[in-house]
Amino acid sequence: MRNLIETAIAVGNFKTLISVIQEIDLIDTLSSEGPYTIFAPNDDAFSKISTETFEDLLIDKEKLTEILTYHIIPNIIMSKQVNKIKNVRTVNGKEIKIKAGDPVKIDNATVIEKDLECSNGVIHIIDKVLIPK
Repeated sequence: MRNLIETAIAVGNFKTLISVIQEIDLIDTLSSEGPYTIFAPNDDAFSKISTETFEDLLIDKEKLTEILTYHIIPNIIMSKQVNKIKNVRTVNGKEIKIKAGDPVKIDNATVIEKDLECSNGVIHIIDKVLIPK
């Protein structure tokens, strides 16, 4: 079974996410034992951010790290568990809201594909980049 990074690369719709993970040096962490849950914005989600804003983020590594680590949970959360969870603390220390239903919502993003199991966690694909408050 592939790890989180290998799975994201194999899916093929996470080129921007992978480049951002490389930019802030999280490849080794997300390839490690974990476990992690990643609410992963696909390339379409990143395309909703203006080019200017995205380029500003690439310059501001601290803000980029804050945003990306807001998408990562230091534990495994499978879709069948979301009915029991309202909020969950992310790697950056802030909480995201989870709203069970069809579809599941993570803050203001929609889960468009769930439970991509990996050797060190799980990926849920979302349609927006989450911005911490």
